[in-house]
Amino acid sequence: MTKTTKAIDFEQQLENLEALVASLESGDLSLEDSMKSFEQGIKVARECQKALKDAEQKVEVLTRQGNELVSDDYSPED
Repeated sequence: MTKTTKAIDFEQQLENLEALVASLESGDLSLEDSMKSFEQGIKVARECQKALKDAEQKVEVLTRQGNELVSDDYSPED
């Protein structure tokens, strides 16, 4: 999987989560469908959290110099 594919997958998962939340908030679902949407939403949210944690760990590894974590202010012009 390429970086672009992973980014697209993450963005798609966020869109899926937003759609699930919207359907739950609408109040038009049966109890059974609401439970299924809620379960799916939890699964998607966990996948998104894992992707963010993985990205955070990768950034930390990339910004280490020796045994020290190097902290730089982010500048979009860099």
